[in-house]
Formats: sequence, structure tokens, C-alpha cells
Amino acid sequence: MAVRNITILGSTGSVGVSTLDVVARHPNRFHVVALTANKSIDKMLEQCRLFRPHYAVMLDPASAEKLRVKICATKINTQVLCGVESLEKVASLSEVDIVMAAIVGAAGIRPTFAAAIAGKYVLLANKETLVMAGHIFMDVVKKNNATLLPIDSEHNAIFQSLPRDFSGDHTKAGVRRILLTASGGPFRKTSLAEMEHVTPEQACNHPNWVMGRKISVDSATMMNKGLELIEAHWLFDAAPEQIQVVIHPQSVIHSMVEYIDGSVLAQLGNPDMRTPIAHALAYPERIECGVTPLDIFKVAQLDFEKPDFTKFPCLRLAYKALAAGGSAPAILNAANEVAVESFLKSKIPFTAIPSMIEQVMREIEHKDIFTLDDVLVADSMAREAAYEKLSATSSWK
Repeated sequence: MAVRNITILGSTGSVGVSTLDVVARHPNRFHVVALTANKSIDKMLEQCRLFRPHYAVMLDPASAEKLRVKICATKINTQVLCGVESLEKVASLSEVDIVMAAIVGAAGIRPTFAAAIAGKYVLLANKETLVMAGHIFMDVVKKNNATLLPIDSEHNAIFQSLPRDFSGDHTKAGVRRILLTASGGPFRKTSLAEMEHVTPEQACNHPNWVMGRKISVDSATMMNKGLELIEAHWLFDAAPEQIQVVIHPQSVIHSMVEYIDGSVLAQLGNPDMRTPIAHALAYPERIECGVTPLDIFKVAQLDFEKPDFTKFPCLRLAYKALAAGGSAPAILNAANEVAVESFLKSKIPFTAIPSMIEQVMREIEHKDIFTLDDVLVADSMAREAAYEKLSATSSWK
């Protein structure tokens, strides 16, 4: 395999760090051209020391200036840039082959679009791009002959379990439905009454996966699975009724595809993000990535449960947003980001997260979206409404 040049959007986050771990194991296969982060100066400096990228981009201008000073002091030949425009620049550089889109939240949308417009191999770990702008992004991917490879362990498992030449035609491929697995998070067996008093630390303590704080809370509310439901709809051209969420607490089966002949194909492995990352980085080849082999005798048992929509209303809200279409998923996502941020800052209780989201979804009118600007307008309106509710409602506290 020829050397592949990589830009990593969100290199200091959990997916970015795992990506660099895989890359470091194969120095003759991959070369890091650009790394990006928001404010994690020290982490970025260390990554620049190890991988010597041509560019380091900080979204926050003050952090970029501090990093620039540190880079100069260490005499690393890395150019420091800042801002969204610079993220778009490094995502579309002519010398870059692969873009790992791992910026969490709406901030990752513009550079991910830039990568697709430039016809790159886009390794998609940023949920919001598909959740907020699904049909627009998929159109951009097709129009510019970009290659889209999913990084979420569930979507990567589905991708691996579908025929390699799958084009979205379920009838031709003989696909009946997609079984999207979920661990159930840390509160799978916690009562609703107990969930009213959980702390951010408890919500971020996932039983199987090591993730960032925002996505950990999303897993605890099961909004993460709701967002993945919307992603799966766009990635695999699947109707909502063709996607079944399945609680699988061991997180060994990462997802399944059921065929009309009764076959169910699944992708299994230990819960380690390096597996889907390595699969996408080397696709269609396979490479070693440091993941411990799955010991099926140690696992011994695989359990499955139906999701509880009363206990985890975020999942119900995601199905509702997908059915409504248009700007509804963008509104859902924006309200969720504000609600999770507020919970992590102890401004609202855990159980208020879905309440805030549902109120914002009722208040903001759903509209058709035609451009990325339409998406960002809906996102802005939903955030503003969520912050207004946060400041106006004393009952959250």
C-alpha cells in the first residue's frame, strides 16, 4: 500500500488519540500532514513532537497563539493556524488522502464538508454532519466522488456486514433490516427515581468504552444511539422501520445485518475504537492495531434486551426527529448539546436533558433544508431557545 497522507480533525480527543496510536504502528504506511484541536495546547504540542505534522490548527485563537510560542521554542517545523477556515484548509489540502473527521459537535461540520468537496477518503466519526445535514452531505460525497467510511463502531460493523458492493438497494442486496446494538450505558439497570440524582462523574463512567465526556453522557441518556439511528438512515439508505435498536450490554457484537433468507451477519470484537479506525485507515486491506484478540470463552454469554423508551426518552425523540425530517434532527442535536453541557456544569439534573430537548423541538418550527446555511440557522435557533429555557426555568435546578 502506498503511503497515505492524513489530516486528523480533533486529534486530541479520544478518537484522534486512538487514530494516532494506529498510525504510529505503521510509519511506512501513514504520514500525518495536519492535526487539529480546540484548546488542548499541551496535548497538541506533544503530538507535534511525535508526528511532526506540517500544520497544527487550533480552533481557539488564544490557544493557537500559545501553541505557536511553544512550537517556536522547541524548533518543531510545524506551522500553527487557527479558526474554522484553517480547519477547512487542512481538510482539503491537495496532498492529503485521508481526513479523520473526529471533531465532536457542530464545530466539525464545515471541515468535514470541505473534505468531502475535495473528494477525500472521509473517515466519519463526527455524528453531527449526518445528523444535522444528512442528505446534503451525502449529495456532496456523491457529487465529488469522495469515499465515506464510518468510524462509529456500530456503523463500521454494519458496513463490514453488508455486501462490499452495497449501493443502498436493500432489495437487490437481500437486506431485511439493520440491528443497531447499544450497551445501555451506565444506567441500564438504574431506576428513573435514582436517575434524577446521578452526577456528571457517574454519567461519564461508561461500563465498556473510554470516551469523551459529552459522548459519555449521550451514551448514558441513549441519545448517542438516537444520533446513530439517524446516521444509519443516511449511511445505508435505511428507513426508520428497517433499523432496530438492540441493547447488548457486553458490547462484543457491534451491530448486525439481517437478510431475507434468515441469515444474520455480525461483526464482533473487543470494545476498542482502534478496530474500526484501523479498518477504515487501511480499507480494503487489514492491518494490526494493538487490539487484544476477542476471547469468546471469557465472554461466555451474550445478552440482548429491547430498549426502554420511557426510561430513555432521548431515543424516542431521535426516532421522532428522523420521521419529521428537514431541520428536526439539527434542532434535536443542538438542544441536546446545550442540555448535556448544562448537565456537565451541574446546571440541570440528568433527567432534565430529554425534557429540555423536547421543549425546544416543540418550540422551533421544522423546515425543509436545502443548504448547509439552512442547517446552521436551525442549529443557532435551537441553541438560543435552549439557553433561554435554561436561564428562565428555575425548576431545572
